[in-house]
Amino acid sequence: MKKTIAFALLSTIIFFTACKKNNAENTAKEIHTEIKDNQFVVDSVLIKDSAKMNEKLSLKYEAKMLVFPSIKDQALLDSIYYYKKGITDFSRQGLKNFLEKDKQDYFSSLKNKNTDWMGDLPNPQTWETGSYMKLKSLSENFLQIEYLFSSYEGGAHGNYGFSERVFDLKSNKKIQLKDITTIEKAKLEELLKKNIDKIPSGTTSGQETVKNSDMLLVDVIPANDNFYFDDKNLYFHYSPYGIAAFAAGDIVIPVSWDELKGTINPQFEGRFKK
Repeated sequence: MKKTIAFALLSTIIFFTACKKNNAENTAKEIHTEIKDNQFVVDSVLIKDSAKMNEKLSLKYEAKMLVFPSIKDQALLDSIYYYKKGITDFSRQGLKNFLEKDKQDYFSSLKNKNTDWMGDLPNPQTWETGSYMKLKSLSENFLQIEYLFSSYEGGAHGNYGFSERVFDLKSNKKIQLKDITTIEKAKLEELLKKNIDKIPSGTTSGQETVKNSDMLLVDVIPANDNFYFDDKNLYFHYSPYGIAAFAAGDIVIPVSWDELKGTINPQFEGRFKK
């Protein structure tokens, strides 16, 4: 595969002054990052804000969205921002405005609830919500994006999950697994089970590394829609509780192109130079 396009990075950071609204202390920060490659531009908006409900509970909101000024296809943009409904303006300012409203809706959803229960909190807590888009790669007109979602609203630990999406900038469509390979379901599941320990999740017990296979909650590992690829492998990404215990964290399982030989879609293989 040709090397992923090299990007030049330009960053501008704008800090918003702290303000008070409805007796809540709020601070917001926006970070502007612009990445250019000839005609294709990747920009980003990051909004951070916090609010103090009372002495026991604080709220935190954080969201990062990538911005693609070069993409004009409405259906493709809807697919890229699938996790946030109601976006009509995909410009940088439009997405910034959307996130500002999304932030206020999050704070209001908790501020407007009955707060009597807050006095029962055993110790001060910070509840939070986060969503992040990360550019994984852009090569051969395949745009690969990783999405991370996180939250905490009390309990032993927070929750988080990943979504991987690959978009074809030639056809303006999200890539499906069938666009890459015609491998039989059972055979792919067999390969996923065989390769489960190839990329350690990093979980340890004492001084010893715990194998991914030792934390599985399923007998059969299904091929999910959270896949991405490089010149060596097709990768399947599983969030906590997807196939293993929470302690395992997220798990990535590689399936090499050699293992998929004979099942790779000719149109995909023709564009994807391994």
